[in-house]
Amino acid sequence: MRILFALPYVPSRIRVRPYQFITTLARRHEVWVLAAGTSEDPPSSATLQDLCPSWEALPNRIGERIYQVARAALNGQPLQAAVCRSTAFERRFRELLERPGFDVVHVEHLRAAFLGPLIPPTVASLFDAVDSISLLWERTVRASHSRRQRLLARLELTRTRAYEARLPTWFDQLVATADEDARALEQLAPGTHVEVIPNGVDLAAFAPWEGPREPATLVFTGKMSYHANVTAVLVFVREILPLIRRSRPDARLVIAGRDPPRTVRALEADPGITVTGYVPDLRATVGRATVAVCPVTVKVGIQNKVLEAMAMGLPVVTTPAGLAGLTAQPGRDLLVGRDPAEFASQVCRLLEDPSLRERVGRSGRAYVAAHHRWKDAAARLEKLYERAIANRPGVAVTAPGSAGPGTRSARAAGPGYEPS
Repeated sequence: MRILFALPYVPSRIRVRPYQFITTLARRHEVWVLAAGTSEDPPSSATLQDLCPSWEALPNRIGERIYQVARAALNGQPLQAAVCRSTAFERRFRELLERPGFDVVHVEHLRAAFLGPLIPPTVASLFDAVDSISLLWERTVRASHSRRQRLLARLELTRTRAYEARLPTWFDQLVATADEDARALEQLAPGTHVEVIPNGVDLAAFAPWEGPREPATLVFTGKMSYHANVTAVLVFVREILPLIRRSRPDARLVIAGRDPPRTVRALEADPGITVTGYVPDLRATVGRATVAVCPVTVKVGIQNKVLEAMAMGLPVVTTPAGLAGLTAQPGRDLLVGRDPAEFASQVCRLLEDPSLRERVGRSGRAYVAAHHRWKDAAARLEKLYERAIANRPGVAVTAPGSAGPGTRSARAAGPGYEPS
């Protein structure tokens, strides 16, 4: 197949889902990548350039970003749908699709959904929502630490619901990472079916840690500019950590992730809390810890931080929200705390019992290996591509490595579109 990936950000080991899909699919298919923005991870970009016949990242300039967001606000569209929109990105997307030969267009995230109406009716399409953004806004309104984020969520919620309800009219196939996100999207557009393809883990990269662990050390990882991660950290430090320290006064917390705001940096006033900021490779930080904590309350999709810690054999304690989207067995593969007292109790159990830590860590690794391999996720994605293409009668799929374009016949071409 010849596949065009269009994304509102550069795929990388930070944006792990598209990066892993592209690198896995590119071994069997011809994958072209068009992304908005600049690379956050140059080595990852180099890998994509080696694998893909075409890899382009178009800078998203601040002036146009402001213009597009203002335009969306006036038109009643969600700001999330406009923040990565640009004239150059749309123009290049159209130019690529003027060429015959693409079998399917893969668009990721609500921020790039505006490309849907630009896809010719003769080309199969798939939209990977990743998460339901309207579901995220609902939960932000209820539980975010930030008054500003709660206000923004209230303003965005109605517009985002209306926008997500239109997705089935723009794309042949819809995908999400977790069942609750898929069901939320289906409720917005009755009669729509959204497939679930969970995130995976690179099991070779996230292997069990062989070095020593630091005693009584808890670790939380995540992009700290994301308001949901900030909420989780503040809840943990204010409501859970004091309960843990009643039994384990030596317990310390490491908060690792890029762009921590002032509210998170201020937590280092506690000598038992370390805020690392950006870490080039989080694996050593995670590996040296005793327990990984994921006290999320505002959450959609699947928590990669949970899967990656489990893959490394590190025992995890999370909330029911952090467990959602996984089929892991609480008490065996990881531990779950439903309120601050239970969360603290579960952490203390692990700190006090090395055999429990070893048992849960080993079981967590086995769970990830059985249910979250990227090659399995990519295989499911291929089947959805094939299903979308099958609904385009007269389209011949381009064989991997073929130099020539596939043969297509226009079906239900829209006004003003002439197939090449």
